[in-house]
Amino acid sequence: MKAIVCTRYGSPDVLEIRDLPEPVPGPDEVLIRVRATTVSSADWRIRSLSLPRGFGLLGRVALGFARPRRRILGTELAGDVAAVGARVTRFRPGDAVFAFAGGRLGCHVEYRCFPAGGAIAHKPPGLSYEQASAVSFGGATMLDFFRRASLQAGERVLVNGATGTVGSAAVQLARLAGARVTAVCSGDSAALVQSLGATRVVDRAREDFVRGGDLYDVIVDTAGTAPFSRCAGVLAPGGRLLLVLATLPEILRAPWNRLRSGRRVIAGPAAERPAYIETLRGLAQAGSFVPLVDSIHDFDAFRAAHARVDGGRKRGSVVLRVAGEAAAPGRPA
Repeated sequence: MKAIVCTRYGSPDVLEIRDLPEPVPGPDEVLIRVRATTVSSADWRIRSLSLPRGFGLLGRVALGFARPRRRILGTELAGDVAAVGARVTRFRPGDAVFAFAGGRLGCHVEYRCFPAGGAIAHKPPGLSYEQASAVSFGGATMLDFFRRASLQAGERVLVNGATGTVGSAAVQLARLAGARVTAVCSGDSAALVQSLGATRVVDRAREDFVRGGDLYDVIVDTAGTAPFSRCAGVLAPGGRLLLVLATLPEILRAPWNRLRSGRRVIAGPAAERPAYIETLRGLAQAGSFVPLVDSIHDFDAFRAAHARVDGGRKRGSVVLRVAGEAAAPGRPA
């Protein structure tokens, strides 16, 4: 099978396609023929070793010193079950599925094995494979952050960086939870984030949300530009700042900030729970959650896909089409 391999840290040029043996599922695993996968911000950070401040040495310890320890990137995929292990009853060959590997990576391949009891679910029929491949990374991340924040209906939520993979999921999931959502993004994305559920849009080029006079119960920072020192004045009493992208000093200061101000800073890696994938499947099947797709690239154009993510201007997920059908019409990018 073909696999995209990261040979060392650096630009998209460090990636190459190699032929590897096709995996064989164990008794409790399914073998998925991958039809689509995504290139996420996690893939960019691992490939380039572009980590938040303070994580340089820790990152090399966790990821690999000279080159990525997990050399096949990719956190999520969609495809068809090609074979099942002897003890698997939940899936059958031919089932259309989507799955989330998370930190285990390994989705930039033609075939991948997954535990049948893991973060894998049947693909909602209303989503193309390309759309389904983009459900998990942003959706699961924000389900976990909102769970830790105990988000309640009627609360005021601001999403900084509302058009990225995680930000666009945050807008949709906050709206589904009954929150009132303000989205911070470029002005030309206003109609897009309103279609996702934002009731108010702040054009980041024209307005600084911390000077607008409004208070928020929850602020979601996906861009790394809204630390506690900047946001404390617009967090309501008991408010929570969700640092999806946080530096190590910000994480270490979080307990002190709460003790001093009564406002919580929630940061650190999102938990990866199979239950999140089932929740997202139900929402997507009902048409309540539709992943935002920025662009679709052929598998052989993997360097162009990575370059698109590196540019920092994507809106939603960058998808690699591994095999199969053309994308069905979806929400505009």
